[in-house]
Amino acid sequence: MDEVKVVVAHSERATLSVGDVFLKVDADQAHIDVEVEAMALAPVPTPEVLWRKPHVLAIAAVPGTALGRLGEPSTASPAAWAAAGAVIRKLHDAPLPPWPSRGRGPDELAADLDGECELLVTNGVLPADLVTRNRQVAEAALRPWTPMFTHGDLQITHVFVDGDEITGIIDWSEAGPGDVLFDLATLTLGHEEHLGDVVAGYGTDVDLDVIRAWWSLRSLLIVRWLAEHGFDPFAPGCEVDVLRSRM
Repeated sequence: MDEVKVVVAHSERATLSVGDVFLKVDADQAHIDVEVEAMALAPVPTPEVLWRKPHVLAIAAVPGTALGRLGEPSTASPAAWAAAGAVIRKLHDAPLPPWPSRGRGPDELAADLDGECELLVTNGVLPADLVTRNRQVAEAALRPWTPMFTHGDLQITHVFVDGDEITGIIDWSEAGPGDVLFDLATLTLGHEEHLGDVVAGYGTDVDLDVIRAWWSLRSLLIVRWLAEHGFDPFAPGCEVDVLRSRM
């Protein structure tokens, strides 16, 4: 008999696995709707949708294994990382999806970042010098960008490989028009040593300073949320170490 396993769970959503089937339960039905539409439009490997009901989406497991995990060395080859870059470029070159951006623009991000930095220091979550330095680094990401078809949450665990081939990209609920460098930064967060492989596969010049800025920006904005939802951003190789690496 297949066991029910909790893949991830917090107050906003939960993912369960039962054999080769994954059940995604989301309090916001719009996330499920976007995920299904995005997978249908994306010209890259995605999971098969088995069925959908209010607040629940069932998808089939994709073959292969995750490209890696945050806080752990990736065992994937440089060629696999380059293949990930090539697949991401294919997504970014696709026509924009027909819904508005789900992300924040530069001005809104700047305001949110300033507020979050103040809370991190005031509440003693992170040292002031660490926050100040990374806020300076993050400034490079706060610029206008041309919206393109982005995944929006392209964490390393969301990209699956078999050998050097990308077999699937999962978790599309944040997909929409966005900054392509945010996707590249999210994938390589905590795995800076593979950035060159990803960019080589991506096949066009990118601003590496902006990618590094997104590492700082994303980490500053998410540290408190992670801690409050049962995750550990202070674990070796995770978000706080990413921030420390900018010092």
